[in-house]
Amino acid sequence: MIRHVTWAGSTILILVAALCPGAAAAHGDAPMELDPCMRQAGESVVHFSTYQPQHELKAQYCTEIPKTGETFLVVDLVDPALRNIPVGMRVVKGIDGIEAQTVADWRPSHHPAGVISGATTLDEGLYRVVITAEGRNPLRYQYLLRVQMIDYQKIVLSVIEPLIGVLLFTWLAYKLVKSRRTLRNWWTVLRS
Repeated sequence: MIRHVTWAGSTILILVAALCPGAAAAHGDAPMELDPCMRQAGESVVHFSTYQPQHELKAQYCTEIPKTGETFLVVDLVDPALRNIPVGMRVVKGIDGIEAQTVADWRPSHHPAGVISGATTLDEGLYRVVITAEGRNPLRYQYLLRVQMIDYQKIVLSVIEPLIGVLLFTWLAYKLVKSRRTLRNWWTVLRS
């Protein structure tokens, strides 16, 4: 009996850990290859972050910005070669030409410190951040921003994961109770 309970408990723990991998690490702990804010074009890499200190002082966002208002955009030129060529950044409201309107534009220039930053006001909706590096081999990085929009896929996933865990737990509990009844019936037969 104790072995069954231990087995069921460890199985549930493993399944919950497998179903909720995002609970293990936040954005800041993500390895460079898995960081959603990193973009690579050829050998060059950039990192994009946004901040809204008026809403939450230390929060850093990448592509999902929870509130509208003044937003600070920061691009880290991870590749040192990008610091020696003109790099610019443009923020466009809308995507793929649909209602496309330039909201902010930082013309290409040299950034020896490796950081491009600026502030703009973002309303609710979809935006594209386009980072361009001029030079012998021009590079282009893009980020799709969602400002104060509901991500239904994340909501569904956040509900499905616990639901699967509860269903699995219920199934294991049922199997445990059923096996206990079977053992009890065998015990009764053996005693007679």
